[in-house]
Amino acid sequence: MECQECKQRTATLHFTQVINGQRSEVNVCGVCAREKGYMTYPEDSYSLHNLLAGLLNFDATQIGNLEGTVKQTADTQCPRCELTFSEFKRVGKFGCAECYQVFSKKLHPIIRRVQSGNTNHHGKIPERRGGDLHTKKKIESYKLQLQQLIESESFEEAAIVRDQIKELKESDEELGDI
Repeated sequence: MECQECKQRTATLHFTQVINGQRSEVNVCGVCAREKGYMTYPEDSYSLHNLLAGLLNFDATQIGNLEGTVKQTADTQCPRCELTFSEFKRVGKFGCAECYQVFSKKLHPIIRRVQSGNTNHHGKIPERRGGDLHTKKKIESYKLQLQQLIESESFEEAAIVRDQIKELKESDEELGDI
């Protein structure tokens, strides 16, 4: 297959990007991949450590300036384990559970970049173990639907959804008593 960028060399790398459901594919050679910024490391040096290092060295201030968020300041340090963000970037591991809170503002742009903008987890719930979680998720969904119906002034439909929420809450309480 021919490189889509230079149209001279054989494409050795295949990149697929999905953003908001739109899928785009690119087939390029190693030279064009480096030149166009598809990859930042030589082809033979891929590792998890390099991947994380590349993501963590991404300049978070660029994202902050684009979106009007907080600019990156001096090196943040965890008060509990005294790990600095620079040390975290070098090691690739947090020192304690509190590090997640302390470094959250610096991690958010990285996570958004890695997950193509998806920062909320909407994972699956096990059938056997997630009975009350299914109910809570359904109630949450109904509450969002109720809010939308109220905003659109569909009060009859909103009343039906309100009753469904009430039924689910009552059935959840009954199951909790068993």
